[in-house]
Amino acid sequence: MKLKKKLNNNAILVIDDDNKEKVAIGNGIAFGKQKNDVINKDKIEQLFVMKENEKLQQLLSRISEEHFLISEEIISYAEDYLGTKLNEHIHIALTDHISFAIERIQDGILLPNKLLNEIKILYRDEYEIGLWAVQHIQNKCQIDVPIDEAAHIALHIHTMKLQGSDYKQTIKNTSIVREMIQSILAKMNVTIKEDDISYQRLVTHLHFALSRVGQYEVHQMDEDMLLMIQEKFPKSYQITKEVTYGITNKYGVEFPESELGYITIHIERLNK
Repeated sequence: MKLKKKLNNNAILVIDDDNKEKVAIGNGIAFGKQKNDVINKDKIEQLFVMKENEKLQQLLSRISEEHFLISEEIISYAEDYLGTKLNEHIHIALTDHISFAIERIQDGILLPNKLLNEIKILYRDEYEIGLWAVQHIQNKCQIDVPIDEAAHIALHIHTMKLQGSDYKQTIKNTSIVREMIQSILAKMNVTIKEDDISYQRLVTHLHFALSRVGQYEVHQMDEDMLLMIQEKFPKSYQITKEVTYGITNKYGVEFPESELGYITIHIERLNK
C-alpha cells in the first residue's frame, strides 16, 4: 500500500495492492512520508473507499485538522454504539457540520434546534450518541456546546445509516410531526410533559404514520372498530380530522381513514 497524496497529517490517499484508491486515517500517518512511500498498515486506524475523494480533499483543505479528528472520533463512536457501518458520506457531511458548529459557537452564534424534543423521542440511540459527541467536543475544544447540537448530530447519524433515509425528508417528516403535535395540544388546550409515555407514543406513531403514507404498510382497521372510535371519542376524532386535514392541505400528505382511528386513540390517551 503506497501513499498517493497527503490530505493532512492524519489522512492520506493510498493505492492498495489491487491498484484501488482508498482513504487511510491514522494519528500522524502522513508524518515524514513522501509520494509512493509504503504505508505501515499498523498505522492505519480506518481505511475506506471514497467515491467523493475530491469533496473530501476540498473539505480538509479548509477546516482545522483538530475538527477532522474530532469528527472521526465521533463517527467511530457512533459505529461502535450502533454496531453498524455508516454511509461513507458521513465523513464529509458530519465533518463539515462539526467544524462549522465549533466555529460559530466560538463566535457566539448559537442555533436552537426546534425539533429537539421530537428527535430525542424518535431517534433515541442517535441522540445518545449526540450527547456523547457534545461532551467530546467540549472536552477537546474547551467550549460550551448547547444541547441542541446533540439533536443536529443525531439527525446526521440517522440519515447516514446504510439503511437510513434522506436527510431532507427526515427533517421534513420530523417538522411535520412537531407541527401536528403543537396543533393537537393547542386544540386540546393542554400542556403535556415530553417524558409522558402517552406523548411519546403519539410522537412515535405520527412519525411512522408519515413513513407509511403512500406505501402498502398502512395499518388496516375494521370499519366497525373505526365507527366505534368515532362515536366513543368524538372530540379526539374531530381534532384528528382537523389536524390531518391541515397537513394534507399544506404538504399534500393524505392519511387513510383507518390511520385516523389510530391517531384518535393516541390523542385520547393524552387526556388520561
